[in-house]
Amino acid sequence: MAVTAEDRTKVVFELFDVDHNGYLEESDFAAMSTRVEQVADGSSDAAKAALSASFSKWWTTVERELDANRDGKVSYDEFTACVLSPEKFDDTVTDFADALSALGDPDGDGLIERPLFTALMLAIGFNPANVDALFDFFQPNSEDRITVRVWRDGIVEYYHPTKSDVAGNYLVP
Repeated sequence: MAVTAEDRTKVVFELFDVDHNGYLEESDFAAMSTRVEQVADGSSDAAKAALSASFSKWWTTVERELDANRDGKVSYDEFTACVLSPEKFDDTVTDFADALSALGDPDGDGLIERPLFTALMLAIGFNPANVDALFDFFQPNSEDRITVRVWRDGIVEYYHPTKSDVAGNYLVP
């Protein structure tokens, strides 16, 4: 079965719905940010603040663009509209990709080691086997590291609805 943007959107919705109540709410984004920051103990306070700001921007954008009935929460049906309007989310996705990939490089050498990549992805809520498959797809070097740029670009690509054959498809169960 081919993975579509809609399949990836469903995964994202389920991950962002941290409390599993069927809606995205501001508290979900704050909770996920906290979970991810907690596993990035080697990262700087500035990197953690950038990630927190990117999650806050995610929520602000989701609420502004998708909360059709203005009830402060976004249903799955409302959320799927992001697939139809990627231009409304480009800056948000880019900020998130920059922040998350930078968090994976606490020493600033431009490389992300598998253990930290895995910890960050598991904190988001992805399945361990899927995370390993994605990391392997990124073709780690002989020291089992990938570049920040490869991961950052993979994140951006994951959220683009017109692309079907993306690395992030490994994250769809």
